[in-house]
Amino acid sequence: MKVDILAIGAHPDDVELGCGGTLAKLISEGKKVAVVDLTQGELGTRGTNVTRAEEAANAAAIQGYVNRENLKMKDGFLVNSEEYQMQIVKMIRKYQPEIVFSNAIDDRHPDHAKGSKLVSDACFLSGLIKIETVLDNETQAAWRPKQIFNYIQWKNITPDFVVDVSDFMEKKIEACLAFKTQFYDPESAEPMTPISSKDFLESLTYRAQDLGRLSGVDFAEGFTSEKLLAFKNFDGIIL
Repeated sequence: MKVDILAIGAHPDDVELGCGGTLAKLISEGKKVAVVDLTQGELGTRGTNVTRAEEAANAAAIQGYVNRENLKMKDGFLVNSEEYQMQIVKMIRKYQPEIVFSNAIDDRHPDHAKGSKLVSDACFLSGLIKIETVLDNETQAAWRPKQIFNYIQWKNITPDFVVDVSDFMEKKIEACLAFKTQFYDPESAEPMTPISSKDFLESLTYRAQDLGRLSGVDFAEGFTSEKLLAFKNFDGIIL
């Protein structure tokens, strides 16, 4: 199942929050996008792993991903182990993406930075032909993505580049709100968390608007890049 983009998140909702607008834009352009969630988010204060799975499926339907799956790693305790690396290697070889989107390189939740490093190492290992993997009784071919881009989450990391998502903010918000147990609901009786506040929900818009202000568009999502980026031409770049 070859795709153009594989978006990976430590928790269900990470990819929608971090790069949901960009994914929606890419899908509208005909790109194939798959999502892999590393954990079930079972330590989340609000909701359960069951409700998170239902919400993740709803978000996937809104966005139009070709597939979404969960590796059921241990929420809150991600480690850069061989076991976890090899699980991700199998996903990279399964989907053969040109680009991988992954968690922020530094963030409030420790799983985010750990997930970022874990995915980065797995992308490298996935390209080594002497590492053998088998999925569904078939030997997999080595595959290394051309680029790894890390989306920005809680912390205001300075991006290496931004993507204009002005036409896709409504879809991004809709996909995020599919995770209804996690975000602002004045009628909810569940405990308050940093991401269930009204301010956090509003921040999805005003942070994208601020990146847009700095880059000359209405709304933008920011990314850091592991590699120095080179442009062959200036098509599509706002000057």
